[in-house]
Amino acid sequence: MPAETAATGFQAHVVRGVRHLVEAFPAGLRPDIYVVSLRVDHVDQDPRFPYVAVGYNTCREVRRVLADECSHEGTAAWEYAYWPLEGFARVGHVPEDGTGRALHLAEARAEGLWYEGDEEDEEDDEGDEERDDRLVRGFDIVCTAAARSLHADGCLHRVFGRSLPVVLFDMDRPGWEVEATMAVNPPGVIDGFLEHHRT
Repeated sequence: MPAETAATGFQAHVVRGVRHLVEAFPAGLRPDIYVVSLRVDHVDQDPRFPYVAVGYNTCREVRRVLADECSHEGTAAWEYAYWPLEGFARVGHVPEDGTGRALHLAEARAEGLWYEGDEEDEEDDEGDEERDDRLVRGFDIVCTAAARSLHADGCLHRVFGRSLPVVLFDMDRPGWEVEATMAVNPPGVIDGFLEHHRT
C-alpha cells in the first residue's frame, strides 16, 4: 500500500473523492454543520474491501439527541455513537466506486497483499494476519491524507467559510479516533473534541 508521502493512484483518488463529497454537502445545512466525519470501514469486515463514508453532524442533531437520548452535551456532540451514520456516500473498494475498486485492487496485488476466496489458507494464519494488518494500515494512511487535505487545500473554508474539525473513526477500533483525529487537524480546531475525550 502507498507510503504516506507518496500520493499514488488510489490515495489520490480517495483524496479527490473525499473533497468532492464534502463539496456536495447540502448548502442549506452548511451553517449548522460543526464537524466533518470520515468513518473508516470495510465491507463485511473484510480488510480487502476498505472504504471511507464521508459525513457530518449538525448542531440541530446535537440538540435533538440532548432532548431525546443523552443528557451530556460533550457526549452528544463528540461521540460517534450519537451521530448520523447511515446514508452518507462512500469512497474506496466498494461497488459504487468502480475507479477506487480497480485502483485499490491493482495496488494490493502489486504489493502482494491480495488474496482470493472467502476463506484464508489455514496453514498460513500468521501470514494472513500480517497481510490483513498491512491492508488496514495502508488504508489508514490513505484516509489520513484525505482528512489532512481538507484543511491543507482550503476545502473546508471554501465550503463552510470557516475551519471545522475532521474526525476519523472506525467502529471496530474504539479509541483509535482520538489518535487519528489529532494527527489530521491543525492546533485549536479540535479543542472541544479533545476536552471531551480527555475527561
